[in-house]
Amino acid sequence: MKLRTRIFGGIFAFIFVAAAALAIVLSHNSECVPAPSLAADADTMKAIVYRCYGSPDVLEYGDVEKPVPLANEVLVRVHAAGVNPLDWHYMRGSPYLMRLGSGIGAPQDTRMGVDFAGTVEAVGADVTRFTVGDEVFGGRSGAFAEYVVIPEDRALARKPANVSFEDAAAVPIAAVTALQALRDKGKLEPGQKVLINGASGGVGTFAVQIAKALGAEVTGVCSTRNVEMVRSIGADHVFDYKKENYTETDNEYDLIVDMVGNHNLSANRRMLAEDGRLVLVGGAKGDWIGPLKRPLGAMLQGPFVDQEMITLFASLSQEDLAFLAELMRDGEVTPVLDRSYPLSEVPAAIDYSESGRARGKIIISVQ
Repeated sequence: MKLRTRIFGGIFAFIFVAAAALAIVLSHNSECVPAPSLAADADTMKAIVYRCYGSPDVLEYGDVEKPVPLANEVLVRVHAAGVNPLDWHYMRGSPYLMRLGSGIGAPQDTRMGVDFAGTVEAVGADVTRFTVGDEVFGGRSGAFAEYVVIPEDRALARKPANVSFEDAAAVPIAAVTALQALRDKGKLEPGQKVLINGASGGVGTFAVQIAKALGAEVTGVCSTRNVEMVRSIGADHVFDYKKENYTETDNEYDLIVDMVGNHNLSANRRMLAEDGRLVLVGGAKGDWIGPLKRPLGAMLQGPFVDQEMITLFASLSQEDLAFLAELMRDGEVTPVLDRSYPLSEVPAAIDYSESGRARGKIIISVQ
């Protein structure tokens, strides 16, 4: 018995030391390094870069080498870019586990931004889907810049002529997330009832409109100052969370899409029909456990309840962008824009995004 106790004690000690070592490594922030020198004859552009993790102060606006498209790539002159919570997560390297992919100590990819809209300036020799002069929108790392390159078969679609560059730049991450939460994970059907918790945010404002386009009866949850805005974009019913708690009503929903996480899983599940679904989008703030609480809770409770509890990890696709382009062209989806900042003021834009006060989307004007 003593030998067995020693063996188990040794194993647990090893696991504890390994976990502590990993925590120290992941949470370490390396110092910012100076920008590398550019060749005297380099073709340059303005862009936002960061060479260490931290607050918006680590973001730099300056000259970087202009990209050149490969044979299967498209070079886009960016007119507008969209800000997302994903941007400040990368900026801070938080939660720390994401650093296993983004870089330990310091970011591997120093460019910032994903959502963009602009005009095709050049195409590689093998590109057949796009031509110079096409107005496009999509998602690609490095969007906070004057130019971005993207393979033609990735998340890139033509912008409808009746949609502005600013509106198109607001779409990729937020609208695709809303679409996949409702249609793919939520399996929303015409006539069903859906509640959207966080209806005034970037994803939420798209979710309200997409749900209406899919034929649902939509209930939005937001603060007092956003009630009329959420109604104006199509919500049939609106809860002001400062005055009433939707989990304490007698309503029943086929689908709840929760971007906020201010009610526990059991409270949300009580509001669902017997075959209803709860789709969790995003997570709580925190460097370690906070962002994992809801996904882990859904995974552990899921096998023991009738309703489905699903955590969404959205991914950009060309097909989804083309579908959203049609909705925008037909006037069924119109992005809600909060503020616009010039490219040089991306740090202020991300600081505002991180505050959680934005109504709809924040846009970066590049051209």
